[in-house]
Amino acid sequence: MISEKMKPLVNNNSAIRAMFEEGNQLKAIYGADKVYDFSLGNPNVPAPAEVKQAIIDILNEEESTMVHGYMSNAGFEDVRETIAQSLNRRFQTNFSAHNLIMTVGAASGLNVALKTILNPGEEVITFAPYFVEYGAYVSNYDGKLVVISPNTETFQPNLTEFEAKITAKTRAVIINTPHNPTGVIYSEETLRKLAAILEKKQKEFGSVIFLISDEPYRELAYDGAVVPYVTKYYKNTIVGYSYSKSLSLPGERIGYLIIPDELEDSENVINAAAIATRVSGAVNAPSLMQRVIMRCVDAQTDVSYYERNRNALYQGMTDAGFTCIKPQGAFYLFVKSPIENEKEFCEAAKKYNILMVPGSSFACPGYVRLAYCVSYETIINSLPYFKKLGADYGL
Repeated sequence: MISEKMKPLVNNNSAIRAMFEEGNQLKAIYGADKVYDFSLGNPNVPAPAEVKQAIIDILNEEESTMVHGYMSNAGFEDVRETIAQSLNRRFQTNFSAHNLIMTVGAASGLNVALKTILNPGEEVITFAPYFVEYGAYVSNYDGKLVVISPNTETFQPNLTEFEAKITAKTRAVIINTPHNPTGVIYSEETLRKLAAILEKKQKEFGSVIFLISDEPYRELAYDGAVVPYVTKYYKNTIVGYSYSKSLSLPGERIGYLIIPDELEDSENVINAAAIATRVSGAVNAPSLMQRVIMRCVDAQTDVSYYERNRNALYQGMTDAGFTCIKPQGAFYLFVKSPIENEKEFCEAAKKYNILMVPGSSFACPGYVRLAYCVSYETIINSLPYFKKLGADYGL
């Protein structure tokens, strides 16, 4: 028998992963070039050449027992210092190795952060639409996820409802910018207003409310858009970062947490996060990948590839009569369903071998998500079928 906590997770296994598996089945039947699978956010731009060269050089030049051995639970100090100095150059911050915890990707990092700060029964707020796994992460530590309804005009956070739903039990708020599934970047104005609300509520309740900024898409921004660095707006911020998208390394599971000195009780929080990394079972972030990141800290994947895909898909979808906001970042298009039941719309699209994820998977029914981290040819070849799909609904 499985645990009671696991039963709902098994029963509601990710619709995104299920769609991905269905896509593989359809490709086996019709051929990969005849299936238009926009379900999974799996980067398809190769990792920068610097990554391969770094791996070769590390294995040739660095001591094997160090490269593959244990280190501090927080990660190699020289790696953390290199990342800290890169962040300081780019964002005018003042971090050191002390402020970084290397993590097994952003997902593990968020779990480490929540294990560090969350007590059973406390609340964590997030804004719909949101990455569905947030609910599981909060549940892991017996917290309660409180969801703020979406602002479907701009998909900036609904701050009026947010302020009303903060209680004495609120321990943390999770934001994600650039945003999955909408591609929206939270503006500086939004972050200032959000921070002001949190400061006000901390004083009202005599509590500490942490802001956790989930940032795996930070480097994927288009048209010169700036992604504000959240620690500059609110001192009790923890940043979770991953190299899955910025270096196209999703399977390597490498990222970090930033815990600034300005954060309340930062010394204890930093120490506890390092211990949480160990006792959660991760022990430490992958050692070889840490060494790779140190050598590739300023390398980036080719963002222009995603930008071209975004432009083609957005133009094609709007030409076909669909309604959506043009993404500022990440690699997702969030499209309004022509019918109220977007799951029915997703099913109808399958007759054209188009696979999309229903917005209800992100607590935002009535929309569908398309991940455009696919080949440019897939997008171009799909557009006539999107036009037919739109015509089926009178668009």
